[in-house]
Amino acid sequence: MTMIGDDLQQVKNRIAKACAEHGRNPADVRLLAVSKTFGPEAVREAHAAGQRAFGENYVQEGLDKIAALSDLRAELEWHCIGPLQSNKTRPVAEHFDWVHGIDRLKIAERLSAQRPAHLPPLQVCLQVNVDGGANKSGVPPEEALPLARAVAALPHLRLRGLMAIPEPAPDFAAQRELCLRARAVYDTICDAGIELDTLSLGMSADLEAAVSAGSTMVRIGTAIFGGRPKPA
Repeated sequence: MTMIGDDLQQVKNRIAKACAEHGRNPADVRLLAVSKTFGPEAVREAHAAGQRAFGENYVQEGLDKIAALSDLRAELEWHCIGPLQSNKTRPVAEHFDWVHGIDRLKIAERLSAQRPAHLPPLQVCLQVNVDGGANKSGVPPEEALPLARAVAALPHLRLRGLMAIPEPAPDFAAQRELCLRARAVYDTICDAGIELDTLSLGMSADLEAAVSAGSTMVRIGTAIFGGRPKPA
């Protein structure tokens, strides 16, 4: 097994251990490998080790990688997980399978209008700002339900759930408290009759806390691929 394959297995072991500790089925927690800043060869290596879902923060980098790995396109699931600007919605709608960062109806409307008819609906999550940070993307929790209702009605999107990026916290209890804020918003939307199945929550540092709070998809980069390459 390769180094990336070894690291993938270690992450899966962490997920399984966290699920066992909190009475959850590991099959209910998907692993999204965040491959931003790592080249196509790293994705190919992870794919060879069994990984199928990959997250990209930067649209152009993701598009370049999708093109470079076109021979694997039918086997890979590409998630756009970074903030999305209006001028980037078309290529995302045309080439990605999932979008995690919707926090404005305008972005969702553009993605729906620009999704090619021959493709299945674009799978989307709303990004919720559970910390209230002024410089962080995400809809405030109190605005999530109205946005969810509007997005769920768009014809070429399928609203799957919520995504959150809590601020780093010093210990498990603090991490879990932030994660539970996202879970509360998720539950509110479900209780309003909107069917969701995805809570995209948890990264390398807070995976266990996210699983304990009910995450169904953890976004792991560093623990799989290593530290991010420094810009030149």
